[in-house]
Amino acid sequence: MPLPPYIHEELKEKERYQTVYAKYEGSAAAPTAGLHFTEELLEEVTKKGIQIANVTLHVGIGTFRPVKVEKIEEHDMHSEHYYIKEEDASIINTAKKEGRRVIAVGTTSCRVLESIADEQGFVKEQEGDTKIFIYPGYKFKCIDGLITNFHLPESTLIMLVSAFAGRDYIMRAYEEAVKEKYRFFSFGDAMFIK
Repeated sequence: MPLPPYIHEELKEKERYQTVYAKYEGSAAAPTAGLHFTEELLEEVTKKGIQIANVTLHVGIGTFRPVKVEKIEEHDMHSEHYYIKEEDASIINTAKKEGRRVIAVGTTSCRVLESIADEQGFVKEQEGDTKIFIYPGYKFKCIDGLITNFHLPESTLIMLVSAFAGRDYIMRAYEEAVKEKYRFFSFGDAMFIK
């Protein structure tokens, strides 16, 4: 099982590094923001009337690669393969039409939705690869909120959350997380950004 470079021990319970809603093999890494969800939590969410749309995403190992260039525009983003079914696209589009929020669970899901969304934020059934690199200055089209982990500095992931919530706001959140000894990375704490 491919693991990020910061996990040094062997995982005795391999299912801990998998989301409860995973269906297909193909990822080189777990979509870690989803590790926080349990079957019970998802049941509670749906009982409250929140609809869940699924995106099949094969997370690439490049998700852990730091940005090493001076100009971030020159960073070569890793590619990830995705698929979204018509019924899931319909759930997202209905939410957009009704003025409800679309919350992405994880930066990789966010990248897929932003890759496939039209200028009004609507999506359609499709399959493909995305290399979208989201960093401050990006104008979000589809998502209205993001659930994600606390990420490494100089990573594409922290750049994406900074693009969504504002760099200063994210830096303050990270200062608080360090001060309060939050856990970072795959098995760490998560945040909800809106």
